[in-house]
Amino acid sequence: MRSTTTVGALSNGGSEFEQRHEARQQNGLIVQFLPLAYRLAGGYRSSGEPYEDLVQIASLGLVKAARRFDPDRGTTFMTFAVPTIVGELNRYVRDCSWALHVDRGAKQRARMTAAAQREIASALGRRPSIRELAGYLGCDPGVVADGLLAAAAHRTVSLDVPVDGDGAGAGARSRLEELGAEDPELEHAPELTTIFAAARRLTRRERLVLYLRFGEDLPQTEIAARIGVSQMHVSRILRDAIARVRVLAGESAAA
Repeated sequence: MRSTTTVGALSNGGSEFEQRHEARQQNGLIVQFLPLAYRLAGGYRSSGEPYEDLVQIASLGLVKAARRFDPDRGTTFMTFAVPTIVGELNRYVRDCSWALHVDRGAKQRARMTAAAQREIASALGRRPSIRELAGYLGCDPGVVADGLLAAAAHRTVSLDVPVDGDGAGAGARSRLEELGAEDPELEHAPELTTIFAAARRLTRRERLVLYLRFGEDLPQTEIAARIGVSQMHVSRILRDAIARVRVLAGESAAA
């Protein structure tokens, strides 16, 4: 009679043998179907992702398929592997390849708009307008505009990149140097600070009327309609508020 120890050793040995055999089978499948992974990755070149990255993701999907494949279920490995690899590629393109965080709905609109752009541009020989895209997709122009804005988040450009593209010229300027300009109103900042501080001491209605007149550039008649008074009353509020601001600003400057 075999001892319990001998039986246990044989059982463990059999288990290790099965594991090694299963590993060899998986490796064989991976080597055999690696060209399939390359082929499927090539179908995603239009996503704008580097082909090398797509191949890595497709290869990862192939490895997962090899590990999960059960031949006893009656399906071929290719039938099982293709959806697994494509799923990995879809997830990567959808979730991992955007430079900025964009929700899934916006990503779908961006891809839909980009595909329509390519098809229309191929037919017309030029970039389509938002209205043309909306007509082609059968949706509102606002949806197309959202898709175009979301697509802009797919890639970001460093502010240090030269504006001329290659930066070879000695006088090449970066995007950062091209952005903005000195605001001529900055020299009035101290006076504006004093005026805003003085305006805080006005009544809520006076501040509202001043904002509507000088912030929104509304005529007195429209301000009157908004706050429910006559145009003459608005004129008095403006005159009194401006006079008070001048006095209060003068007091602040003197202090």
